Amino acid sequence: MPHTDLPLEELRRYTPHLPAPEDLQDFWDATLTEAGQWPLDASWTPVDSGLVTVETFDVSFAGAGGSPVRAWLHLPARALRGDGRLPGVVQFQGYNGGRGLPHEHVFWASAGFAHLVVDTRGQGSGWTVGDTGDPVGSAAAQPGFLTRGVLSPHEYYYRRVYTDAVRALDVLRGHPEVDGDRVAVTGTSQGGGIALAVSAFAPGVRAVMPDVPFLCDFPRATRIAPGDPYGEIVRYLKAHRDHGDRVFATLSYFDAAVLARRASAPALFSVALMDQICPPSTVFAAYHAYGGPKEIRVYPYNDHEGGEVHQQREQLTWLRDLLRVPGPVVAEPATTHSKGN
Repeated sequence: MPHTDLPLEELRRYTPHLPAPEDLQDFWDATLTEAGQWPLDASWTPVDSGLVTVETFDVSFAGAGGSPVRAWLHLPARALRGDGRLPGVVQFQGYNGGRGLPHEHVFWASAGFAHLVVDTRGQGSGWTVGDTGDPVGSAAAQPGFLTRGVLSPHEYYYRRVYTDAVRALDVLRGHPEVDGDRVAVTGTSQGGGIALAVSAFAPGVRAVMPDVPFLCDFPRATRIAPGDPYGEIVRYLKAHRDHGDRVFATLSYFDAAVLARRASAPALFSVALMDQICPPSTVFAAYHAYGGPKEIRVYPYNDHEGGEVHQQREQLTWLRDLLRVPGPVVAEPATTHSKGN
């Protein structure tokens, strides 16, 4: 897969002009205040995942509009965790992925963290299963999610998604076995964009780890991304030739490269320079805009898979150091003595 975006030296200087709506803060303050009228109503039901090192709970909580959102909570098995409260990680999903099956996504719990794996409403039938519906309808839209309600920020699909994500953070921070001051948010692709949005307007985020984030720099992404999901917006505008100004006005309330300016927690980004889904310039747009301390890992020869397990290792090392979480104690190898004849 060839490089189709800017060279790395230009990417490191790419800072597009992406104006924020004048009422952006008021919009999100009102949105989250409205959501706060609903009790979280979180429930935790133990499930048998078949694993012995991780305890898993089926989680439900009230998201935007009070509608239920599903998640898995994975904790290190009780015999393996100490007396103190656990650091936590909230994970958001890539486009059309769901929370998956109970034994999936257990890396962070295996590393000693409380790990909340959150569904994305209405999604989860593409590559991993989901269990959360979206009861809110939409005016005419392209198949997919990017154009649902796109003519109004109040009706836009991602207003509900971002609200659910903020509520999920509150759920994990409020769990009795979790240290609410040591909770990170993460996700790949769409999940990375959601994590950036949460970091912008949710109090209590301690760290942010967006991998090859989606939902960034919509104006450029829709011009240069060769396919979906950004292609959904392109096809919508091909049909609705007079809706361009309204569409991009709505998207500016949800663009992670706009929202990232308001974030302050330390962040570890990743970008893949052969990414055909989230062009690297759009990732760098969010990275350069990000308001807190930040680092980025660059994968020159990868497409949208990014760093995968290599980036996961980077995240673990980075987050343990940031949150001062001790690593595992490595036992000395046993020495075998043989008696000569």
